[in-house]
Formats: sequence, C-alpha cells, structure tokens
Amino acid sequence: MAQDRVGSIYGSLVFTEAVMQERLPKPTYKELSHVINDGEPLDIDIANEVAHAMKEWALEKGATHYTHWFQPLTGITSEKHDSFITLKDDGNVLMTFSGKELVQGEPDASSFPSGGIRSTFEARGYTVWDPTSPAFIKDEVLCIPTAFISYTGEALDKKTPLLRSQVALEKQAKRLLALFGRHPKRVLTNIGPEQEYFLIREEDFQARPDLVLCGRTLFGCEPSKGQELDEHYFGAIRPTVNEFMKELDNELWKLGIPAKTKHNEVAPCQHELAPIYEQGSAAVDNNLLAMEKMKLLASHHGLACLLAEKPFAYVNGSGKHNNWSLSSDGYNLLEPGDDPEHNLQFLVILACLVAAVDEHADLIRASVASAGNDHRLGADEAPPAIVSVFLGDNLSPVVEALVNGTHSKAHGRELMDLGVPALPDVIRDNTDRNRTSPFAFTGNKFELRMCGSQQNISDPNVVINTAVAEQFDRFATDLEGVPADEFKARAMAWVRETLRDHQRIIFEGNGYSDDWEKEAGERGLANLRSTPEALPVLIDPANIAFFEKYAVLNTAELNAQYISKCEQYEKLLNIEANTMAYMVRHLYLPALIDYSGNVATSVATKAKIGIEASAEKEIVRTLTAGIDTIYSAVSDLEAENAEAQGKPTPQEQCNYYLSVVIPAMEHMRRTVDAMERLCGNDYWPVPSYNETLFYV
Repeated sequence: MAQDRVGSIYGSLVFTEAVMQERLPKPTYKELSHVINDGEPLDIDIANEVAHAMKEWALEKGATHYTHWFQPLTGITSEKHDSFITLKDDGNVLMTFSGKELVQGEPDASSFPSGGIRSTFEARGYTVWDPTSPAFIKDEVLCIPTAFISYTGEALDKKTPLLRSQVALEKQAKRLLALFGRHPKRVLTNIGPEQEYFLIREEDFQARPDLVLCGRTLFGCEPSKGQELDEHYFGAIRPTVNEFMKELDNELWKLGIPAKTKHNEVAPCQHELAPIYEQGSAAVDNNLLAMEKMKLLASHHGLACLLAEKPFAYVNGSGKHNNWSLSSDGYNLLEPGDDPEHNLQFLVILACLVAAVDEHADLIRASVASAGNDHRLGADEAPPAIVSVFLGDNLSPVVEALVNGTHSKAHGRELMDLGVPALPDVIRDNTDRNRTSPFAFTGNKFELRMCGSQQNISDPNVVINTAVAEQFDRFATDLEGVPADEFKARAMAWVRETLRDHQRIIFEGNGYSDDWEKEAGERGLANLRSTPEALPVLIDPANIAFFEKYAVLNTAELNAQYISKCEQYEKLLNIEANTMAYMVRHLYLPALIDYSGNVATSVATKAKIGIEASAEKEIVRTLTAGIDTIYSAVSDLEAENAEAQGKPTPQEQCNYYLSVVIPAMEHMRRTVDAMERLCGNDYWPVPSYNETLFYV
C-alpha cells in the first residue's frame, strides 16, 4: 500500500526525536529534550552521548562522513565533509565522533561574505550545532544544522538572527498571553513556503550561457505563444515532469520534509511545490534542502530546474509565498473564530501585526530585495514594491468599525448553492485572495508574497518576528498592572488606537494600479522600487536600534548584511553584463554576420541573372544596421560595466548599475532580440523562447 510505503520512508534519513528516544539512555534523552523544547543550555557530557548515538545511526545508514551544514550570507547552504575515521597505532581505523566535533566546527570565515567582519588575515569562524533542527543524512553524509559566527561572536549567517528573533518573539508573546490568563509552555512561529520554479530541457539549459552562468535568460524575443490561454495553470502534468515530481516527493519525505501540494503554475514550464506548515527555523532549513534537491534531481530526468525570479521575460516570474502564523502550545493565535469582533485576544494580535508591518515596511521590503526580485515585483501576480496589508471581507469591516467606534457583524462562512442538486453546497471562505497584496490575511495566517523564489526566507522572517515582538512588548508594557475589571476596556481602546494610527497600511484594492501608487504616496507609504533604494534602510540608525533592542542583530552584523547584499547585487550584475558581452561577441554577432553574408551572396547571385531581390536587399540592410548597433552597444556596455566596477563603495556601485548599466543591458537586449526576429532559425546560436518554453 502507498500508505505503508510513504510511512516506511518518511523521515528515514532524519535523526528524529523517535530515533533519539530509541537510541539514547533515558536520562540523556530527557536532558536533550529540555535543550530542544525548553531552550536549556547543552552540557558537553550530553553532547558526547548524542554524538555517539548519532554516529552509530549514521553508519547504519551508510554514512562515512559528517558535515556542519550552515547558511552563510550567500543565502544558500555550505558544507565541509569530514570522515569519521581515526587512525589506531596498529594502522587500522576506528569510526569515531565526539561531542566536541558535534557541537563546534571551524570553517574559514574569510572565504564567505562577512561585510568586513572577517578578512583574509582574520579567517577564523565557528559553526555551532543547532539542536532544535534535526540532523539528517544527505548523499551518505551526516548533516548537522549549525549556526555560523565569527571569531568575535558576530552572526555571519542567516540562521542565527532567525533563532534570535524567535526567542524575542516568544518572550514578548508570553507576556501578552499572560494578560489573558494564558501561560503556554512554547509560542512558536509556523511557516509554509510555497516554492515556485521552472523546468526546461537540460540540453536547452546547457546551450544558453546566460542560463548556465546567471540562472536567467538575458536575451530572447517574445514567443509566439505565452501564457495568455491560461491552459498551463493546474493543467495535466506532463509525464517527464510527473516522474521528476514523484522522485522529489520521495527524497523530500525521506528527509522529513512534508511535501504536500504540487501543480503546474501559470507560466509555461512553471510549477509549484508547497509543504505542510512547520516550526519556523525547521521550515527554512527544509526549504533550502528542497531547492537543492530540485536542482539535483531534475538532471535525473533530462531537465534543468530554474529558481531565478525571472528566468524568462514576457511570462510570470517565480516567487516564494511565505505563509506565517503563530502558535501557542499548538493553538493558532491567528485563528479569528466565528466572531472576531468579540475575540479580544485575536484583535490585539491583529492590531500588533498591522502596526508591525506599518512601522517596519521598509525593512520588509529590504528583506526581499535582490537583483532577481527587482525584475519580478509589480507585475504578473507578484505584488508591488509598496508594502500594504490586505485583510479581506471578513476582517476589514471589523477594523473599520473599531476605528470608527461603531459595530459591525463579521461575515460568516456562507453556504453557496450551485443550483445543481447533485453538487454539494460549497462553504465560502471568510477571506478572498488578493494576488497583488504584499502581506495578505488568508483565513488564519498572513502570506508575504514578496519573497523571491531563490532567496533564503530567514531574512523576511527575522523582520516579521522582531517587528511583531516589538508590538507585543508595547501592548504588554502598556497594560501590565491594569486592574482586571478595567483590562477589557483598556485593551479594546488600545486596539482601536493602534488600528487608527496604522490604518494607512491597510489596502484592499488592486496593487498594480497607477491610482494606488499615487494614493500610497499620499498615505506616506514608501515605494522602494529597486534593491539599491531598499538596502540602505538596513543601516538606518532607527532600524539598528530596533534590532539591537531585541538582541537580534547588532550594528556590526547589520553593516555586514548591508555590505554583503550590496556586493551580491553588483557582483551578479557584473556577471550578467559580462555574460551579455560574451554572448554578443562570440555567438550573436558571428551568427548575424554569417546570415547576412549568405543573404547578401543570394542578392549578388540573383543580380547576375537580372533578379531584383528587393526583399533580400532590405533584409541585408536591416541586418547590417542591426550588427552595427549591436557592436556599438556591446562596446558601450563593457565600458559602463568597467566604470561601475571602479566605483569606490558598494552603494555607489549599486547605484551606478541601477542608473547606467541596467539601461545599457536593456538596450543591448532590445537590439539583439530585434535581430532574432529576423535571423534564420538555423543560424540562431541558442534555443529560442518558442523552443525552450514549449518542449514536449
């Protein structure tokens, strides 16, 4: 049975709590459970026992090496493999693994982005075991999730700030809930990242240097057919893709990743994978693993997986919808109930979330900023760069009534009679969906739709967690000590005042409209259209003070993040500009010269026998003019890119790329794409959009 098969493989490569309970002595398991579930400090003797059990389990699974698996500021994951072997005096080997090796490693910190915290002559850094994320086996290597810090203790990774933000949020949430008479053991974030991606034939991928080097196409004229017929979304999954998806499910299930939903997305060749919600940091770890597996397993089926935000122009790009909720001992704190207007605890939490997004919209925007995401935001089902909150038909009247001091009956979940007796009635959700909203309430969670498909979602979750912690802190500070008989009235007044103060962030309409951009400006909402505009908010003194107050990021760490993100932006664009120049000089110009020469030869041959060949002459003239324009454009692009590289600071480099190099790249693309429409297909040196997007 399928149930037995899935049950037998699910989590089989994970050192789960069940495995720990089976393999560890009861006192050791109990102590480790306190570390994992209660945040208590880890004793080295416990670590030694855990390491031994972990090693024995891994050897039984065929592992020969272990690695500290961490998330540097590159946004992807890193690993260095060490074998378990230890030499004996007689020349034989033992397989050993100590608590010290489990708890701490030492990668070269200067070889990763550090924003100046580490340099070549200051290379030491540490990886530190995160016992809250289970170890797992990947490719016969025991992978131990870890934090990554510098020699002086600063975070050089994405995981450490995320874990700190979860600690800050839990602390303040417990203060808030205590005022409602609740004292939970744990308050945890739950995240469900919906992952979009493209699959194309591997041979088409390898034939395009832009896809190989940049992950997206830098050239390509509009295909004859795009997504306008809407037939790909939720359409039948082609057999090759289905085989890939089945293998992906199996491999993810083995790693304990709860892959749930898979389907075709809107654009041709685009698909989506959605997991079941998990505890915050585990969801981030598993999303990174899922992306790695997608790229690896695609090759087993003659495919290439593209995770770039906009691999193709003219069709939808790919995002990663970050569904966020908060649970108290398993109870969803964002569940409004049947009568949210009279659910005071929910209204307080809702008001806190609205205020959190409004006060830190700039940081939310910066947290999803990247060169790739700049191509995507604002069109084709991606939300705009203006951050707003969508509440829907159920909550919007409640909020409006609270702000205005009136009463409003919330919409119930209605039954819809479809007029066909054989069809069951449908229960209408309380909340509609708004694909243009950056931060939308969707029944019992909020969905941040701004994340780029290839990004590590730790960044936005760090901001959301810390911003909500700040508002929980504010509520608890304002109402702690209020007499019990006054609490309800004072809390409701607090909710009303908070929603009134932050009502500007709530928007229910079309985020793509020009009217909204104008209205948002009138409301005082920021519109940080590009990454170079967004990144400086990371080092705004007020934002530094905000993160430092809750011990999530300090000044040095924020500067490191800012510089690293700037460098990532300019380095990626430098690679793209160099790749464009390479493709033009080595592929497109030779092809166009060859084709125009052959057409010119045809013109000359026909002229000898008195044939005018007016069409061919016009083609040659157009091609020659295009070749001249392209040659001039590529020289200009190379010069502008060199100028950008010479700018003295990362921010100046980013600004120059945005204002000068990107327009030069766009001009370069337009001229080449115009020639693609004219050039003979047999001469064109790379697969076209028509070929790549519509493979059989």
